[in-house]
Amino acid sequence: MKKALLILALATTGTVFAQKKTTTSATVKFDATTKLDALPVAENKTVVAAIDPKTGTVAFEAQIKGFQFGNPMMQEHFNGPKWLDSEKNPTSTFKGKITNLGEVKFDKDGSYTADIAGDLTLAGTTKPLTGKATIVVKGGAVSATSDFTIKLADYSISNAGGKLADEPKITVSADFK
Repeated sequence: MKKALLILALATTGTVFAQKKTTTSATVKFDATTKLDALPVAENKTVVAAIDPKTGTVAFEAQIKGFQFGNPMMQEHFNGPKWLDSEKNPTSTFKGKITNLGEVKFDKDGSYTADIAGDLTLAGTTKPLTGKATIVVKGGAVSATSDFTIKLADYSISNAGGKLADEPKITVSADFK
């Protein structure tokens, strides 16, 4: 239901901002592997994302239960109350802006480095997040990729006695339409 409302909101705002680009199939990869455990790797391929080339606004929303692990037990822990508690906090969101928008030419084919700043909400906690993204423009199509880490402790998430990396690597990628 929430996903449908977000898609409707994105579509409605698309009429106001004709250049806004969206997708419902962005991908977020979560890699919290350690020397003790190589299993905490997951991927969610049903992430809703939007980028507005005119204003530089960027937004993502991922359903926590959409992350798929190779090990069902790991998936159960990930969604449980000691980690992300998907019953209480069903989504993770990022809302931000491209801070160097003048350097990203959405009307010209090429690869551009974008500085991104915004707020990441995870497990019910919102924290500022800054990072870089690679934006590729080709034939009017736009794709974006960003790699960053977060500190689990900042979001009150347990590292399961060292079985999860304290700072997992997160990769977000989207092909916008």
